[in-house]
Amino acid sequence: MYRKMKFFKLLMAGVLFSTLPAMSGDILTLQNKHCFDGKVLKVEPCAIVFKSEGKRYLIPAEDIFSIEFENPRDKVYTAFTKMAESDINKCMAGRMDAENYHGKKGWHFALGVLFGPFAMIGTALANPTPQKGRETYMLSKNKDFFSDPEYLSCYRSKAKGQLITWEALGWGAWILLLLL
Repeated sequence: MYRKMKFFKLLMAGVLFSTLPAMSGDILTLQNKHCFDGKVLKVEPCAIVFKSEGKRYLIPAEDIFSIEFENPRDKVYTAFTKMAESDINKCMAGRMDAENYHGKKGWHFALGVLFGPFAMIGTALANPTPQKGRETYMLSKNKDFFSDPEYLSCYRSKAKGQLITWEALGWGAWILLLLL
């Protein structure tokens, strides 16, 4: 009796483990930590097309926490890794150049003190580029990317973000000074 029960358990475990790979697929995890099992059909720069339970979904890249591909030899996966490597490297280079070399943060703090939200609006409407920043142009090792749209987009967003932050700090300091 004991042997039959042990054999039955082993048989069930074998059936279970042999059917699991057939049921698995690509696993998509969103920023809110919800996981979905399905198939990544297409990877675009700003979104992916994901099929789950017979329905297709267009999911924006900013909502995605991670993607776990079932088959690393799949053509969608190889396209994803090629695109991710090139775009992430360019974007990372743009962000790092803007953080390290762009703008005079002390001057933007002073602009925030003097002009408050008007300084932030002016910076938000500006179009920072590495060519306009003398320090970036001289010190950056990424001059090959200076005309690349992905690099420039990341450079602009990081440069604007940090300068607006300094202006907001200046405006906040001015408000605190008035309250004291």
